[in-house]
Amino acid sequence: MTQKSISDLRIKILGALSDPTRLELLEFLAGGERCVCEILPAFQRSQSTISKHLNILYEADILERKIDGKRTLYSIKDPQVFDLIRLVDSLALKQISHLAEAGRILEKSLNRGR
Repeated sequence: MTQKSISDLRIKILGALSDPTRLELLEFLAGGERCVCEILPAFQRSQSTISKHLNILYEADILERKIDGKRTLYSIKDPQVFDLIRLVDSLALKQISHLAEAGRILEKSLNRGR
C-alpha cells in the first residue's frame, strides 16, 4: 500500500467522522444493530439526509449494512471507532481546559484594572 492510498483511507475515515449527524448516528448505533425504520424516527432529519449520512459511514467502512427483506440494517463494523472518538474527546477537553485557564487569567487582569 502506498503512502497516498494510506492518506486517502485516513481522509475517508476522518471525513466520515467530521459531521455532527454522523457522530450522532454512531452513538445511536452503539446500542447494536438497527433498522433504518428505527433510525429515522430518532432523528429530526429527512430520510434522504439520514440515508446519505449512513452511506458515507458505510463507504468509509465504519458501518456494516445488511438487507433483510425490505429492511436495511446497520451496525458498527468495528467498535474501535469509539476509541478514536474518545481520543478526540480527550484532545478537545484539553483544549477547553486551556481556554478556561486563559479566561481566568484574562478575567483577573481585567479586574485588576478597575
